[in-house]
Amino acid sequence: MATPNPEHVRDLFESIAPHYDRLNDLLSLGIHRLWKRQAVAWIRPRPGQRLLDLCCGTGDLALVLASRVRPGGLVLGLDAAEAPLAIARRRAARQGWLPLQWRQGDALATGLADGWADGAVMAYGLRNLPDPAAGLAELRRLLRPGGRAAVLDFNRPEPASLPAAFQRFYLRRLVVPAAGAMGLTEQYAYLEGSLARFPTAPAQEALARSVGFSRARHRPLAGGLMGLLELVA
Repeated sequence: MATPNPEHVRDLFESIAPHYDRLNDLLSLGIHRLWKRQAVAWIRPRPGQRLLDLCCGTGDLALVLASRVRPGGLVLGLDAAEAPLAIARRRAARQGWLPLQWRQGDALATGLADGWADGAVMAYGLRNLPDPAAGLAELRRLLRPGGRAAVLDFNRPEPASLPAAFQRFYLRRLVVPAAGAMGLTEQYAYLEGSLARFPTAPAQEALARSVGFSRARHRPLAGGLMGLLELVA
């Protein structure tokens, strides 16, 4: 199956950025905030830490992290698309006391130094990278020894399972029509195809260990529709 085209993915997120947060709230009934809180809880942010939000989108996770690393800490949000970053910057400007920086860049080649981060998060980004293994390798390189990372994304359940059937129903009957009402049918129809090529939970754990993580556990969320990959460098 073809890998995601980075330019296509970037253009997709450029186009959906103005509606992204509203659709997330609508389609998850706001529960995505709970899943993200679980990601934050795993990495245990503390004052003075330097944290990284890869594929940060409109910055909601980075804002939460920045509130936890004061004083003396820093959160860097990195994303390939400029439109979501522009929204993130505007949101951060309303809380100018938070220690935040934003950068447009490639999650596979961030240009940051080895061991730059004490911890990291990636929400709904790994699935959209052309090479998830390379994304995990870059994530591992960026973490200091013992640093934690949380990777939140859709789960890929067994094809014949009840969660898989519900996931197909959810994507085809709820997500795509809701996005279509905002003129984004094609952009959200992409979701199901991206899941078909996404590594399964056991494969994600194996990939993470193969690139040097000392601990990798994939935890299903929302009855198996979502998943949280918990990592220790």
